[in-house]
Amino acid sequence: MNITEQITADIKTAMKAKDMATLQALRDIKSKLMLEMTKDGSDGIDEGVGIQILNKLYKQRVDAAAIYKEQGRADLHDEEMQQAEVIKQYLPEQLSPEKLQSTVEEIVARVGASSMADMGKVMGIASKELAGKADGKDIANVVRALLG
Repeated sequence: MNITEQITADIKTAMKAKDMATLQALRDIKSKLMLEMTKDGSDGIDEGVGIQILNKLYKQRVDAAAIYKEQGRADLHDEEMQQAEVIKQYLPEQLSPEKLQSTVEEIVARVGASSMADMGKVMGIASKELAGKADGKDIANVVRALLG
């Protein structure tokens, strides 16, 4: 079952359970996936692209929740965090800081990077290999620490 089929099935479940927060998040996911599918006229979506879309939606929810928290809007903060948790269920497991460190060290060794001038090469490979498993900012911080 691909991600689009899974989301559709989960929408039906949320509708039956009358879980409006989950339903709203799932409908948002489905609409973004459908938009992506209609761009090239295909009847499916690549798993990698689906994960990128989910990551973007998750980050948007977390960022919005942080803004609402700053403004003292606990009701909107809680709603955004609920939706972020729903989206997070469809994302791959995030790497621990230790695993991220060791993976980036292995990539640096494989590329033969030794200075900040090689950061672009390392980031290109690391971003592809760790897509969906780690945040780009976290990857960049680890690469800077290793090469700096």
